Amino acid sequence: MDSSGLEAVFLANRDTLLRFLRSLGAGDAAEDLLHELWMRIQSAPTGPIASPLSYLYRMANNLMLDRHRAVRQAEKRDREWTEATGRASLDRSEEPSAERVVIAREQAALAEAALQSVGDRAARIFRRHRIDGVEQRTVAAEFGVSLSTVEGDLRKAYRAMIDAKRRYDEV
Repeated sequence: MDSSGLEAVFLANRDTLLRFLRSLGAGDAAEDLLHELWMRIQSAPTGPIASPLSYLYRMANNLMLDRHRAVRQAEKRDREWTEATGRASLDRSEEPSAERVVIAREQAALAEAALQSVGDRAARIFRRHRIDGVEQRTVAAEFGVSLSTVEGDLRKAYRAMIDAKRRYDEV
């Protein structure tokens, strides 16, 4: 059977092939896959085909397998990219929810109040060391105090932060 005979079998069984693709899970993509099948028939080399309808079903099944593999590979690639870059996945927003924003603001306010309770110098030393990442010796030199004073101020700030966290967790 040449390609024009295969085209005739395709046209005569178009609806059946469409239902077949949908039964395989093609969903909305069934029409696109059917069109791709038609394009492959158009470009296929001519030659005798013993059972043209079976041949078309096999082609449709192979298209579905190719589509399934491509979707799986794309999902895997997206998942690996997300994991490698630390970015949010495509189905989730990178923006926090309004509830999380409110909670974070409450926690920040409690942390700020806890730092203010230990005094200005201890709060500034804590920020310089923990937030800016400056070593304790350098902080001591910047503030003109001893290393043991920096350590003591950090202990006070840590204790205040831990107490604030406990109070927040109890609420």
